[in-house]
Formats: sequence, C-alpha cells, structure tokens
Amino acid sequence: MSGLGEPWIPAGSNVKELTARVIVIGILLGALMTAANAYLGLYVGMTVSASIPAAVMSMLILRGLNFKDVTILENNSVQTMASAGESLAAGVIFTVPALLVLGIWTDIQWADTFLIAILGGLLGTMFTIALRRLFIVEEALPYPEGVACREVLVAGEKGGTGLVAIIYALIIGATYGWMVKAFKATHSEVQDVASALGTRFYAGGELSLALLSVGYIVGLRIASYIFMGGVIGYAILVPIYGLMNGFPNGSGILNMIDAKDYSIVWSEQIRYVGVGAMVVGGVYTLWSMRKTIGEGLAKSFRKSDGTDNELLRTEMDLPLDKVMMFCGILVVLIFLFYWYATGNLVMAMAGALFLAVVSFFFAAVAGYIAGVVGSSNSPISGMTIATLLFTIGLVWVVGGLIMNMGEKEMMVATMFIAAIVATSAAIAGDVMQDLKTGHMLGATPWRQQIAEIIGVVVGALVIGPVLSLLHNAFRISETACLANPRASDPTCSDALIAPQAELIGAIVQGAFGGDLNLPMVLLGAVIAILLIRLSMPVMSVAIGIYLPLSLSVPIMAGGIISHVLLSSARLRVDGTLEGKPTPEAKFAVKEVQDKGVLIGAGFIAGESLMGVLYAVFIVADNRWKNNGILPSEWFGGIGQLGGGWSLIFFGWFVAVFIMLSARSLPKKGNLLGDLMFVLSDAAKRLKGVFTPPKLPDFGELRAKSED
Repeated sequence: MSGLGEPWIPAGSNVKELTARVIVIGILLGALMTAANAYLGLYVGMTVSASIPAAVMSMLILRGLNFKDVTILENNSVQTMASAGESLAAGVIFTVPALLVLGIWTDIQWADTFLIAILGGLLGTMFTIALRRLFIVEEALPYPEGVACREVLVAGEKGGTGLVAIIYALIIGATYGWMVKAFKATHSEVQDVASALGTRFYAGGELSLALLSVGYIVGLRIASYIFMGGVIGYAILVPIYGLMNGFPNGSGILNMIDAKDYSIVWSEQIRYVGVGAMVVGGVYTLWSMRKTIGEGLAKSFRKSDGTDNELLRTEMDLPLDKVMMFCGILVVLIFLFYWYATGNLVMAMAGALFLAVVSFFFAAVAGYIAGVVGSSNSPISGMTIATLLFTIGLVWVVGGLIMNMGEKEMMVATMFIAAIVATSAAIAGDVMQDLKTGHMLGATPWRQQIAEIIGVVVGALVIGPVLSLLHNAFRISETACLANPRASDPTCSDALIAPQAELIGAIVQGAFGGDLNLPMVLLGAVIAILLIRLSMPVMSVAIGIYLPLSLSVPIMAGGIISHVLLSSARLRVDGTLEGKPTPEAKFAVKEVQDKGVLIGAGFIAGESLMGVLYAVFIVADNRWKNNGILPSEWFGGIGQLGGGWSLIFFGWFVAVFIMLSARSLPKKGNLLGDLMFVLSDAAKRLKGVFTPPKLPDFGELRAKSED
C-alpha cells in the first residue's frame, strides 16, 4: 500500500471525482447526516463526525447500484459533502435554538436560520480554503481524523469485507429507535428516587443505543468524566439542596417526592452550576491552548512560499483572489443581514466588521487545532462561549451605551453574531480534515472544495426545516417548552435537552436581563477551578453537570464496553495489560476500535433518523388531528412493556452491539474470561490509587545518615 506521505492516486493521473452520481448521493447523504446529527446534538449536546460513516455508506451505495467504475476519489467527494452538512448542523444547533430559549422566537424561522447557516458555513469554508496549502502541505499537520478516513476509503478500495457492518448497525439502530420512540413498545428511560439521610437520591438511565454508541466512540476516559459530572450534579448537589431547602411538591413527606420533583430542583437550580463550570472551562480551554492558537494565527498570516507544485493537479485550489473577493461579498451580505435583523445601521456595521475578524481568527484556530488533536477534540464550545462574551461586550458598548438599543434588540444582535461565528468555526475543522484526506488520496483540491461548498449549501437548506420539525414535534429546550408547551405534552417530558442552547440563552439573559441564578453559577465556577487544579478535563465534567444523570449513564456504559473490548484485544495478543503494548497488539486494538466506531455510528444514525421520522408523524397528527396517524396507535396500539422488560429489551440490543464489535477480536480467548481479567486489573489499579504511600523507615534513614 502507498505510504501516507505520497498520494494514493498520483498527481499525473486523471480519474473521476465530482461526477453527477456523486453529487446526487452526496446531497442525499448530506441531508440525512445533517438531520441525524441535529437530533443527536439537541438530544444530548454532542455530535459525532460523519466522515467515516459517510465514506462507508458511499462505497456501499455506489457498489449496490452496480456501478463498476467507481473511483476512490468519487467516494471521497461523497463523504466530503456529507460531513460538511454534519459539521454545519453542529454550529447551528448549539446557537440558533437559544433564540427560542430567550423567547425571541416562538418557532424556528427558516429564512433567518438558512442565512445564519449559509453565511457562517461559506465564510468558514472560504477562510480554510485560503489556509489549505499552509496547514496541510507546508506544515503537514497530522489531522488524525482525516488520516483515519483515508484508511477507511483505501480499505474499501481494496475490497474490505468488514465495511458492511455499518449497514447492519443502521438497520438495528433504526429498528430499536422505531420500537421505542414511535411504537412506544418499551420505556425510553427507567428511573426512581428513594429517601435516605433526610433527603432523596436518584437512580436511572436512558435506554438509548445512540447514547451508548456515543460513549463507545468518545472512550472510557471522556465518558467517565461526563458521568462524574452527572454524579456531582444529580447524586450530590440535588440531595444537598433538597436537604437544605426542601423539594418543590410542598408535602414535606419524602416518600411522596418522585423523579419529576427531583428533576425540578436540578433544572431550576443545579443546572446553573453547569453553566458556571462551562463558562470557566471554555475560557480556560482557550487560555490553555494560547500557544497553539498563537502558532496557528502566526502561520495563517505568513505567506505561502511554495511555488514548485502549483501546476500539479493535486495542488490546484480555487483561485485565491476569487476566494478573498467572495469573502468580501459575504461580509457585505452579513452587514445587510444584521441591518435587517437589528434595524440599526451602526450596530450592523460594527457587528459585520467584528465578525469578519473573529471568524477568520476562529477559522484559523479551529483548522489548526483540528490538525493537531482532531476535530472531535477541538474546543468549539469554548470558542463559542468566548465569542459570546466578546460579542456581549461589543453589543453592550455600541448598542447599549452609544445607540441606546433595547434589551431585546441587543439580545438579537448578540445571538446572530455568535451564531455565525460558531457555524464558521464548526465547519473550519471539518473542511481541513476532509482536505487532508483528499491530499493523501490524490484528490484535486478545487473539486473537493466545490464539494464542500455543495455540502454547506445542502446543510443550510435542510437544517431550518429539520429544527422546525423537531421543535413542533418535541419542543427544543425545556425552557422554550415551558413557555409554550404542546397540548399533548404539558409537562414537557418529551422536550429535547439542547444543553448548549440553554447555556447560551442563560448567559445572554443574565447579561442583558439580569435574572441569572448567580449563586449557582458562582458555585459552578468554583467547581471548575477545582477541576482545573486537579488537571481534569473541565468541559467534559461541566457538560455532565449540565446534563441529567440519566443521559450520562448509557454514555458511561458505552465507554466501559469500549474499554473492555480494547483491553480484550490487547490481552489476547500480549497476554497482559501492563507495560507498553506490542505493535501487533496496537494493530489488534485499532481493528476493534475501528469496527466499534463504525457500528456505533450506524446505531446513532439509525436511532436518530427514526427520531426525525417520528417527528414527521407527530407534526402530521397535530396538523390534521387524525387519530391513527401516530405509529403508537397502529394495529390498535401495541402496548408498553414494564420497566424490567424494557431493560431486558435494551440489554438484548446492547448484546448485539458487543457481538458485532467483538467480531474483530483475535480468535483466541473468550470475552467472559477477558472481562474478568479486565475487572481484576481495574480493581488492582483502583486499590493502588486509594492506597496511601508507604511511610519511610525512619530508623533505617537515621542509620544511613549516621553512616
């Protein structure tokens, strides 16, 4: 196989890339990935990269349609378009729904959402096109996810049989999602509270394959920190608050307080601890990366000095002068958009100029950091929070002090600026990862850049209707739901969490409305400082505090499954988990990890798409008031299993997930024996952590000193 330093397709070869069939499939997959990740992000506050699943699905679709002459660069173009839509969704869903939280919108405005997505997405894409040669060719940053996607595409080109696993995962994930969400055949969550020590304690968890898969993909380390945050918020702070202030039902009888009363304390009080922790964590994350950010910015302003390969097919970007001209046009369009949104000419000019500078800053930062640590580890949340704080300062000075704008107008100006910057930064890291994949495969940059633009346009067209559909079906955020609940769900039990949107709404409301729960925010800031002092990933823990514990439980379960399977792979090759793994063990671990990621991505896409499809039925039922439209009413109503049977039903699907992922394990050994060994090793390590160090023998030390 060709080495990573030389392209798979030589520069002198001309093969098909951006063909008509590629554009059609890329548009369809891009729309599906945008919808699935929008649902997942609003459900749990996390999205997953669509590059590898899109690459696999592209290969399977093109082969399934019996195209005999499909090229690896065509598959690369499809995954480029699909992943662009997914990244665009991540930037939009973390910010635009905050307009619902603030009460500025009562429903998703399609036109405004499209303008935010298209302007931010295209601006981020244009800026990273200008930085491609510098970061990818001259600096040769590693871009780990781009390398991984290249490996998948090459494996498919060579006829890898394991790639079909994602199709099974899609079908299984969709089946489970439809049974739980649409047919309501089982509970989607099991939970209970019990009284002890003068207060109440909670236990429960979501029965979600998508969340389980998220935990597998992020791994045990990150999953455990998210779970720890959930324990801090739900299992420690809520009981303490209830002990000191009581629970909201007013009965005074602990046994009468249920999970709903328990969650009210969390939603009205403890979640603001997560707000404070995330604000401090976001700012600290950027501060801790200041050297990396500085290097990225310095290099982004340094003019490229390479000219030898400019005429090679593999080095032909879109013309830089045209790219910069288009950036100027986008800034003018953003100015007009702000003028239309705020009705204030001076605020629009200040906002457009501020955004042009800040967008380039964060596009360069996101592109560079993605090259060093990967898109999944790029601190987009931290960048968004930092942007929000700077934007609040700008709007407060220009809009409040100079132009005397009203509270609502200042909130609108702040949100629209932050939304476009967040979208621009979210797309930048993805574009760079895709361009890295194309560079190693031998793609033509300008063709791949056009594919990125097509993907951005598709995502921008799809995201507004999808958000509107989800809001009308479930309500996006509990805050927006309580202000305008659905008739069929007055308690807002089905509302999507949308944690980032709630966070941003709380910060903006507190800045301009003055009703932020300041004591709890300050407590969160103190907790974040303690976490920083303990060298823990503060943002992961903060997200766990902000999310209900029920969401963290399946994520933790997925992380544990990942750890056991990866440890099993190493154990079967090396016979031990101590010391450095051998190269053979590293290869075995990678095989299992890659298979699990593919299956997890399929489960996520399957379950999430069923959530979106179910939303269509809910909206149709609300519109026509026709009994029998909802799937739960088909066949006379299937009926719902109890909590215990729901757990068994979920457990069967978890077992299928483990079975499919374990197929890549080396054949010798058995999983049950490996599990016992891993548990024993974990217990030994845990004992070592909590065992105090052995005190020195002072008599022996004294004797040595006398000698």
